[in-house]
Amino acid sequence: VQLQASGGGLVQPGGSLRLSCAASGDIFSINSMSWYRQAPGNQRELVAFITPDSNTNYQDSVKGRFAISRDNAKNTVYLQMNSVRPEDTAVYYCNADGLTKRSIRFDYWGQGTLVTVSS
Repeated sequence: VQLQASGGGLVQPGGSLRLSCAASGDIFSINSMSWYRQAPGNQRELVAFITPDSNTNYQDSVKGRFAISRDNAKNTVYLQMNSVRPEDTAVYYCNADGLTKRSIRFDYWGQGTLVTVSS
């Protein structure tokens, strides 16, 4: 199973960015999908997660600004980032857990995509 994240880049404060993360490989089903971030000198922290039936939860600092969604047919999770702030600058990682076609549980991370919020 592989997770490929994309969509990071440089964005001005107040701007928007959309991250994507596509899972591929030996996948039977995916349970939760999540976005984490890690700023320089900080620990990795949970930003948002989404369940198979699209229930969501967010870190307090991004509530009302970020939106996580998923396309189960494409095994893809998205993070729409609006009204971004300099403190949102970090490497963003996606995570997914589920079952392979051989009924083996998996929990994998994407490679990370850098988001820089700066004028």
